[in-house]
Amino acid sequence: MKSRLPTSLLASAFLACSLPAWAGQAPDAAASPDIALSHRDRVYAAEQFSNTISVTDPASNKLLGVIRLGDPQPGNLSPLYRGQVLVHGMGFSPDHKTLAVVSIGSNSVTFIDTATNAVKHTTYVGRSPHEAFFTPDGREVWVTVRGEDYVAVLDGKSYEEKTRIKVPNGPGMQIFSPDGQYGYVCSSFMPETVVVSVADHTIVGRVKQASPFCPNIAATPDGRQVWFTLKDIGKTQVFNARPPFDLLKTLDTGPITNHVNFARNPNGTFAYVTVGGLNQVKVFRTDTFDEVGTIPVGNLPHGLWPSGDGSRVYVGLENADALAAIDTSTNKVIAEIPVGQAPQAVNYVPNAVADEATANLMPRGLTGEVVNLGLVSAGSSRNDGGTPTNVSLFDQGLTQIVQASVTGLAPKQPYVLALARRPDGTGALEPLSAFMTNPAGSAIVNAVGPIRQVVRNDTESERRFLVIAEGTAARPGAIVQRQALN
Repeated sequence: MKSRLPTSLLASAFLACSLPAWAGQAPDAAASPDIALSHRDRVYAAEQFSNTISVTDPASNKLLGVIRLGDPQPGNLSPLYRGQVLVHGMGFSPDHKTLAVVSIGSNSVTFIDTATNAVKHTTYVGRSPHEAFFTPDGREVWVTVRGEDYVAVLDGKSYEEKTRIKVPNGPGMQIFSPDGQYGYVCSSFMPETVVVSVADHTIVGRVKQASPFCPNIAATPDGRQVWFTLKDIGKTQVFNARPPFDLLKTLDTGPITNHVNFARNPNGTFAYVTVGGLNQVKVFRTDTFDEVGTIPVGNLPHGLWPSGDGSRVYVGLENADALAAIDTSTNKVIAEIPVGQAPQAVNYVPNAVADEATANLMPRGLTGEVVNLGLVSAGSSRNDGGTPTNVSLFDQGLTQIVQASVTGLAPKQPYVLALARRPDGTGALEPLSAFMTNPAGSAIVNAVGPIRQVVRNDTESERRFLVIAEGTAARPGAIVQRQALN
């Protein structure tokens, strides 16, 4: 871990004395009291390939079990299937008693009782919703319907849709100012974030995004700033949370920049940004925007959330099926907890339960079956340690979902993930998935098949090797990355 956080006692004391008396962690206001970490807290992760919600006790850093919202493939391919598909986004109510879980593939928001881990309602919305969150007063739940051009507004008690807010096409996520006055909605298809008045659902401000692909947005507890990530160009932008909603800073964070969130401790308030292509979490001061820490974590960090006292940040590792717990006083990983397949959104909910209740939880089981591989530059030696591309094979019975976190390629160019018969990639290729890199030369690439069986086959004539080639599936070109061999 490379860190440049203040280390002298004098500096720390000065910073502590210069802070207001309030604390407060996201998404609450700074004036809210901190909530000490305890066995009553829960860390939830939404896992899109096992279609589960993992439930972790942060006091022991122990997985308690999973809430199963659906089945893995091929069960969820049936026309009679009734479960959820691609469990992905997540928010929680101000009273900490209800989770709102978004499943992209089944167009649903599932409401879960935190005390019992039981599903109490499911609301179906428009095409490909992405995230859902309660307004600070708990009266409404806003759901970004990314496959369309609106935010679905649900009643906070009945969970039924009551109206829609028209926004730029492809709304990625929304979050609210701590005082509940504004909703901030970024876009995944258009280069524009809008600010919406919560009281009357009208757009009152617009912020230009540096690119069209924003997956995540967060507001600082002091109500002064809003940060959003741009996954396609590897940047994070900051704008004024109050009128005129002007842009304050653009930060180069790195390829596959995923989520951002905040933690406040005696040294100040810090933004934590997951950078999937670097397998890192970067830390920035919110007052100066200085980068003050770089924290190595596991493969493809995605969602993250602070504890109720700001002492920890929990990070979902999408291609490692795990949560990483970061101590914010040292910016070091202090625990890694196994969870379900491909965790996306992460929520830390203080005082989620009255006791150590584990009702309605199921064992992790086959959801923990994953194989990790690395691809290196085609010209690299076997042992040079450079793996710009990480590949995870998530078991779904006889097949696996293949997910490659690709970096180190030319921007905006066509490539193909394929199987080769020889370790160096020469010879005929069997294409798995064609893709186009983003402006940062990276991509998330998915495929399905019995890949584990062939890349780990002991029979030389049947074994295959993962490679990335230039060009298309119909006309693959030169090999640019190949499977790293032990």
